[in-house]
Amino acid sequence: MINKVGQIMLYVNDQDEVLRFWTEKAGFVVISEENNGQGMRWIEIAPTKDAETSLILHNKELIAKMEPELNLGTPSLMFFSENVEELYQDFLDKNITVGEMVDMPSGKVFNFADNEGNYFAVMEKS
Repeated sequence: MINKVGQIMLYVNDQDEVLRFWTEKAGFVVISEENNGQGMRWIEIAPTKDAETSLILHNKELIAKMEPELNLGTPSLMFFSENVEELYQDFLDKNITVGEMVDMPSGKVFNFADNEGNYFAVMEKS
């Protein structure tokens, strides 16, 4: 039986640039970085070292060659924040592309884009 989401694969064009976005702008930390010595490199990042779910940054072009039938689209991810308004302002200050802050029945939410134009959402949740 599945009991939690462990890792989410993000297929990106430039692993180093996307890594800089997530660590320098979004505040994520590197959990691990692996390289099989044959060009296959993956980087595990998460909001904190002890997060239950992490993101794995993979080279989109390499994965497309290895697994042509794989869907390499960006998953629609919803992150949670205890202070979404502060995070929103922080992202604005760091010149991250953000959408409007919206009041939903479940809380305030906004979307943002990484440096490759992939959009994600953040919802206030304590």
